[in-house]
Amino acid sequence: MPVSGQAGVGAAALDPVEIAGRLIRCPSVTPAEGGAIDVLVAALEPLGFACRRLRFEEPGTDPIDNLYARLGTDGPHFCFAGHTDVVPVGDTAAWTVDPFEGSVRDGLLWGRGAADMKGGIAAFVAAAARVIGERGGTLPGSISLLITGDEEGPAVNGTTKVLDWMEAEGEIPDACVVGEPTNPAALGDMMKIGRRGSLTGRLTVHGTQGHVAYPHLAENPVHHLLRMLEPFAHGRLDEGTAHFQPSTLAVTTIDVGNVATNVIPAKATAVFNIRFNDAHTADSLERMLRASFDQKGARYELTTECSGEAFVTEPGRLSTLLSDAVDSVVGRRPELSTTGGTSDARFIRRLCPVVEFGLVGQTMHKVDERVAVDDIRALTDIYAALLRRFFA
Repeated sequence: MPVSGQAGVGAAALDPVEIAGRLIRCPSVTPAEGGAIDVLVAALEPLGFACRRLRFEEPGTDPIDNLYARLGTDGPHFCFAGHTDVVPVGDTAAWTVDPFEGSVRDGLLWGRGAADMKGGIAAFVAAAARVIGERGGTLPGSISLLITGDEEGPAVNGTTKVLDWMEAEGEIPDACVVGEPTNPAALGDMMKIGRRGSLTGRLTVHGTQGHVAYPHLAENPVHHLLRMLEPFAHGRLDEGTAHFQPSTLAVTTIDVGNVATNVIPAKATAVFNIRFNDAHTADSLERMLRASFDQKGARYELTTECSGEAFVTEPGRLSTLLSDAVDSVVGRRPELSTTGGTSDARFIRRLCPVVEFGLVGQTMHKVDERVAVDDIRALTDIYAALLRRFFA
């Protein structure tokens, strides 16, 4: 690893749009790495970053290549986190451009991952290079990048295992920014200071199969299932908390597997998802569900899986530094929000304060994903302004 706080001789200006284009040209659909980590290593090593390629796997899962890169060994330690993997492109013929061409047209950078989130990662790298260059290669602390290839997939061999490795190695950041595309319409709209939890439940109700003309000789599991779900049919589980909107439950499928119209089935299954705020935990929600279901007197099985608990980074130094940086570049302060789905911030929060801020997300996961070139450059300015403030 380089001497504490010392950058390499290559500390110089880097073009974030050019880096983003190179990353988009890597077909890194989860779990494929596609060459994206090689692009980042080629940009970071000349700046003095010690780059570690971390490959994790476990039985029944795809191996994932991740990257941890750090410049310096002293504190304070600032970490940028993100993912190079992208979702599938869908129907290629529906795209205006080749989704992996990474081309610039009409002031926009086009391609899968432009918004989510190769544009943000490119801004990380270019901002770090700028601040390192401004300081003549010397930093009063450390900058690191935690880059995973498993955020859009099962998130098993990515950030969680990198964080375990970081803990074991003593690589504990003081603050982290995840570069997810947090802005709904314009750069500077929104910063994420937390996320709702996500719990998926599978409820299977057992009955007794029989003829529909003789319902007294059968036990209809569908009727039981409907009664069990009815208390949650309004969707809202609470009225929200200080930083969160109300928790919600949505039934995503009901399956009976019965093709006959004159047969009462033997069982029925429903799958539902709960997006919950910090008034709940996965355990408290399961207890609530079981208490409600037990009252209906049906024979049932319930399994649940939580992909992340609700969390919030209380407004403080990190959110203020980032808000100040955003304001200095675009002239407005972002809303502090916990809306949306999950992100790898739910894992990082166990090591240090973490917030999310990146590009505009209007086209993420869509055909013709694209971002404004000016936004990539402005985001680089924001990240650079944040680093200056952090190391001031």
